[in-house]
Amino acid sequence: MTSSPGDLTLTLIGGPTVLIEIDGLRLVTDPTFDPPRLYQTAPVHFEKTVGPAIEAEAVLPLDAVLLSHDQHLDNLDHAGRALLPKVGTVFTTQAGATRLGGENVLGLAPFETTTLDVPGKGRLFVTAAPARHGPPGIEPISGDVVGFLLGRDAPGDLLYVTGDTVFYEGVAEVARRFAPRVVIVFAGSAEPRGRFHMTMDANDALETANAFPDATLVAAHTDGWVHFKESATELAAAFATLGIAERLVPLEPGRPTVFAA
Repeated sequence: MTSSPGDLTLTLIGGPTVLIEIDGLRLVTDPTFDPPRLYQTAPVHFEKTVGPAIEAEAVLPLDAVLLSHDQHLDNLDHAGRALLPKVGTVFTTQAGATRLGGENVLGLAPFETTTLDVPGKGRLFVTAAPARHGPPGIEPISGDVVGFLLGRDAPGDLLYVTGDTVFYEGVAEVARRFAPRVVIVFAGSAEPRGRFHMTMDANDALETANAFPDATLVAAHTDGWVHFKESATELAAAFATLGIAERLVPLEPGRPTVFAA
């Protein structure tokens, strides 16, 4: 499908990293561009099994990065961190903005809205969304996380990126306040410690589909890391089992998918 002005184009790069193109603007979610490797970090070891479908330099120029959090390597790896100074604006958590520093880094509180306005391209409303990276009480372990909403005519009318979260009252509140056309769910049922999932599993994704009945869903962060326990194929099978396969549009790594305006 050929894109037209006003269309939304999404390209899965790998893991949580998606290239977003709209109205001449180019953004990327949680940049991870390292090759496959084992990260020897405490208390959790991260093992990446698949490299990016597009290399970091090939996605430039970028007007913004939507960084759900900076403290986990499967959301911001070494190559992704090196990319940050090269983009227009990095939107992230307030705590992450303090850690990262840099004149182009902006921390947002949940439901805080600002604008991305690039002369000669376009303008988007950028709103931070609440996120909880695991079960209740996980915050001291997982740290702060945010999702993001993008809007063209009004905040949140275009795209919702959940970030690393499970389905909980914060996501339900996003659904009560906004009506995005497309929702990118960070799924995969991440279990880095083998006790509980810290990103959406199929049940969470199905709850999200129910909360946003008029939105098309796409999944990211489902493959490429050892601690992800539920693949994109398994997620799609869950939607098909409940007779709503059409609600979930698959993204093929490296191939742009156009969502008509």
